Amino acid sequence: MSKQRPAITVLIADDHAVFRDGLRKLLDADQGVTIVGEAQNGEECIQLLAKLKPDILLLDLRMPDKSGLAVLEEVNFDTLLTRVVVLTAAEDDRDVFRAMRLGARGVVLKQSATDLLVKSIHHVHAGEIWLDNRMTAEVMEAFSKSSEAGSRREKHLLSEREKEIVQLVAQGFRNKEIGEKLFISEATVKNHLHNIFDKLGVSDRLELALHAIHHGLIKTD
Repeated sequence: MSKQRPAITVLIADDHAVFRDGLRKLLDADQGVTIVGEAQNGEECIQLLAKLKPDILLLDLRMPDKSGLAVLEEVNFDTLLTRVVVLTAAEDDRDVFRAMRLGARGVVLKQSATDLLVKSIHHVHAGEIWLDNRMTAEVMEAFSKSSEAGSRREKHLLSEREKEIVQLVAQGFRNKEIGEKLFISEATVKNHLHNIFDKLGVSDRLELALHAIHHGLIKTD
């Protein structure tokens, strides 16, 4: 008999008590998810992040005193196992673009169907990027515009090792984890990434992941 997977731990950060209550009831119905804490502002969110170290942070972009964007700016999510799913009521592409740049791995509109929020948690926890179809197109366009100065190159310019690293980056693995999987040092991973960024004309890991997904550089099986 196979062991049951541990539940995904979730911290909710939103200033509206009624919305938090709705999220709690929704997520309590999913046996694969456990809510470990709730924050009503950005400062409390940062404190609970350090204390609870959840798998997923559901982060409202618009909170008083310290916004979700401010939390993303202050906390270095590259050093945490926590992955962030941003919750937003407004379809403000500028905020979405900035949140993704700052480390968010998923964006869910508050008015989306409830099953999409649950799916986003599971997909982001698995290392994937979660955006709806419209947002994906908008974010891809924004990244493309931000990199117009650098020309995109073709995937055949990547070595087999570089393709392996692109695959792992797109799956959400960090440099240390990539090194362990490929039996190479973290410094070597960084050198490969520098070369990959240069070859593909991308400027950071998120843009690389989006570019890889968009151009079929990763395996989907």
